[in-house]
Amino acid sequence: MDKYFEFNNGTKILCGKNALNNLKYELDYLGSSCPLLLSDEGLETAKIVDFVMKTAKNIKFNAVFTKIPADSSTLTINQIARLYKNNKCDGIVALGGGSVIDTAKGVKLILNQSKVDIMDLAGNEIVKKGKFIPFVVIPTTCGTGSECTSVAVIKNSKTKTKLEFISSELLPDVAILDERLTKKLPPKLVASTGFDALVHAIEAYTSLQKNPISDIYATTAIKLIGSNIIDAIGGDDNARLNMALASNLAGTAFSSAMVGIVHAIGHALGAVLNIPHGNAMMMLLPACMRFNLDKNFIEYSSLLLYFTNEDEYISAKPNERAKVLIEKIEETIGLIKQKTGIMLSLKEYGAKEKDLNVVAEKALSDGAGIVNRKDFSKEDVLNILNEIF
Repeated sequence: MDKYFEFNNGTKILCGKNALNNLKYELDYLGSSCPLLLSDEGLETAKIVDFVMKTAKNIKFNAVFTKIPADSSTLTINQIARLYKNNKCDGIVALGGGSVIDTAKGVKLILNQSKVDIMDLAGNEIVKKGKFIPFVVIPTTCGTGSECTSVAVIKNSKTKTKLEFISSELLPDVAILDERLTKKLPPKLVASTGFDALVHAIEAYTSLQKNPISDIYATTAIKLIGSNIIDAIGGDDNARLNMALASNLAGTAFSSAMVGIVHAIGHALGAVLNIPHGNAMMMLLPACMRFNLDKNFIEYSSLLLYFTNEDEYISAKPNERAKVLIEKIEETIGLIKQKTGIMLSLKEYGAKEKDLNVVAEKALSDGAGIVNRKDFSKEDVLNILNEIF
């Protein structure tokens, strides 16, 4: 170890059977007696919001907001911050996937920094220690890992561009992983969010900013995903809990090591074509790994052991292990496609050839690409996009 690095893992994790039952204790410990509950309409319709409120029947929520859009937006964040103040809330509980959690992070940051508009903090990655806002996150998907990261991806409502906010002030105090909250998660969503977690882990492990601690989190996440994702799609409760834990570990890894080209292009696909983030990750991962292969050969070779098993690793020739890893990932994607019918080409989302230039230009300006080990040009991005067109 001959380089400097920083690693922050300040979120308390509650994981396992009936973990949600400890919510009241954690809020009391943090000093919150009348928090704001944030979620989305899908979870409200699925009665997950009701389930949480019944399980946490001793908690007085001063306000509940469930109209968070699929893509976290600056306008929504500013609106919720006003709701928090007007209802004299003293903490935030976020129930949902990446958009809900990133929205909650934006709200926390506004309140924490005593601002009225989240855009006042755009581009400032070194915000100072602010006011303490108790913050508990309850993820309902198996992939974003946002419950333990210092990053929030938020869409600028005016420009439709996705912005990254990075600060230790975004870290939740507590994350609760309870398998009861993923029971109604559709197989397609288990698959897409699971692949988002896989990409988090693989990109963290191959990033220019990787470090020995992030490597441990990343490889453990990859092992859990490789051995659980198919069973999780089939509805197995234990597999889904393992996927939620893998998501958490992968999120912790990339919060320190960052990501890379898959996310740079994926963010652009979401912004330009509204392709769900996890679906974009699944489409892009093999093509981007082939692009990065010459620079990440050693890392990909070692990851074959974690994604598969000892027998697969030993049976593969040492100089072919990296390629075998990509093949195994593609096999998994093919099986997921067969089981769920998930859309995995740009044409299926109505993309036109003229859209590719816009996506490529946005990808080049996305901060996720900065720590990718291999530099990439607009032509490189276009080649990758054409591969999945």
